[in-house]
Amino acid sequence: MDQAHQRAIAVIAHIDHGKSTLSDRLLQLTGTVSDRDMREQFLDRMDLERERGITIKAAAVRMAYRAADGDTYQINLIDTPGHVDFNYEVSRSLAACDGVLLLVDAAQGIEAQTLTNLYLALDAGLEIIPVLNKIDLPAAQPDKYADEIASLLGCARDDIYRISAKTGEGVPTLLEAIVEKIPPPSGEVNVPLRALVFDSVYDAYRGVIAYVRVVDGALSAREPIRFMATGFEGEADEIGIMAPEARPVKRLETGEVGYVIAGVKEVSLAKVGDTVTHAGRDGASEALHGYREPKPMVFAGIYPINGDDFPLLRDALDKLKLNDAALVYEPESSGALGFGFRCGFLGLLHMEIVRERLEREFDLELIATAPSVGYELEMTDGVKKLIRNPTDMPDRSMINDISEPYVSVMIVTPTEYVGTIMGLCQERRGELKEMHYLSPERVELRYHVPLGEIIFDFFDQLKSRTKGYASLDYEPIGMFSSELVRVDVLLNGQPVDAFSTIVHRDKSYDYGKKMTDRLRKLIPRQMFDVPIQAAIGSRIIARETVRAKRKDVTAKCYGGDITRKRKLIEKQKEGKKRMKQIGTVEVPQTAFIEALKIDADVKEPG
Repeated sequence: MDQAHQRAIAVIAHIDHGKSTLSDRLLQLTGTVSDRDMREQFLDRMDLERERGITIKAAAVRMAYRAADGDTYQINLIDTPGHVDFNYEVSRSLAACDGVLLLVDAAQGIEAQTLTNLYLALDAGLEIIPVLNKIDLPAAQPDKYADEIASLLGCARDDIYRISAKTGEGVPTLLEAIVEKIPPPSGEVNVPLRALVFDSVYDAYRGVIAYVRVVDGALSAREPIRFMATGFEGEADEIGIMAPEARPVKRLETGEVGYVIAGVKEVSLAKVGDTVTHAGRDGASEALHGYREPKPMVFAGIYPINGDDFPLLRDALDKLKLNDAALVYEPESSGALGFGFRCGFLGLLHMEIVRERLEREFDLELIATAPSVGYELEMTDGVKKLIRNPTDMPDRSMINDISEPYVSVMIVTPTEYVGTIMGLCQERRGELKEMHYLSPERVELRYHVPLGEIIFDFFDQLKSRTKGYASLDYEPIGMFSSELVRVDVLLNGQPVDAFSTIVHRDKSYDYGKKMTDRLRKLIPRQMFDVPIQAAIGSRIIARETVRAKRKDVTAKCYGGDITRKRKLIEKQKEGKKRMKQIGTVEVPQTAFIEALKIDADVKEPG
């Protein structure tokens, strides 16, 4: 189709603002999906996406729409993830578009991720159509939130479209606006091919399917192609469009969105953001800008609860890696938990999804250690070293300086919770950078906070302290020097690597006290006293003791002299002392699992 009749759009919104529902209505109104085949969240293919009501993988679909002017337009819709962990995928999806629908819930207003994705769209120079969704809800306040959007975008209140994606009200008008306001693609036709990969998935039978937008030139089936970032060369065995099921075509013209199958065996060879061009001399000399390697931010150890499942876990991770290029892992062993893997994730949601997919799709029972971040050490001899596991940290005397990753946190909240949120951020070593009122009732706060402080329960605390009204988004800003120490937990004088962690010196005592107290409640009583200690290097900062089981040795002494009783007690004490020197502490697996739950309410063993 000629470029003048093409439109490429994405829908950007906060989680649960009705993005997938709007996609469903657009598919129905354009006749792309028949009423018989329609189901809710049509573009969300994964069970996990449908259960949680979130979009994890981007999806593209081509719709044919007959507009009021009588012409038929080709609308390419790219459904993007909304979560902060998949920020890079969103930015590449936006790079494949000419305009966006900014979707805001009329009952909740602008949230943090709405703003983040909006700033990405503004940076990409895209046309923005503001839309208020869920106007059919009894709690909807469209006028109030229309003013918020108008002041944010600098547009008139009447420019904001009001729809209900659920009932379909206002959606036909929105379709006309897409045709009128979104510009057609501006790529050049008679130049070497350059196509942007905005998503890729692994198919067990066909290899990697790369979803592309042809920016310049054209792509024909059976042509030799090259992925410019990875250097992989192959033949475009099949090219096609998603309408919404895969449909092979002979040629993708400039501006069109489709898929390419080129016999690629791993997703890591067809990465998101890469540029596809012709192989050999006909190829483009310069790639499309914006590509970067996915960088893991959060690290955790994943271990099978049954040690015999280690080979199964390795195979499961290998298979999952085929579909998720951002996942990194390496084998590691723990004295407490046996053999497992140290995995790197984009963020906490990514970690949760990977773990849930491993348990669900591969039927594994897993335990994950507490999440941590990567630290940069500058040694006394000037060498720089990156560590991802607290047990890899050398003695403090060999370290000159430790840097940790910081993030810029954006929080959007009702004004009455500002004080509460400031208190929470200061507890987490945050530094206030700016404060901006979106309206008299809502404020946007921006803090710089160490990533290690927000990966545990920051989000839960934020929600509970603001009755669920605040929303959060963050982006990395670099590594900064901090006063960090490694806290080890010792059982009977032996360090337990699973509980070692790197924390700020000011918080080390609290962590040590909490962990020793929790373990005291979890470890069953032995035949001798078991000291549980938290230590920084050789200095003990907290201690609890699991008292020994004792037989009442004085029960046979009815009356008599006190020295007789004391002699028996001393004899027992001597035996316990000897036993402690040769005895080992048996810690049940359940104790480790319970202790690694960050905020579990632990009961003493009965």
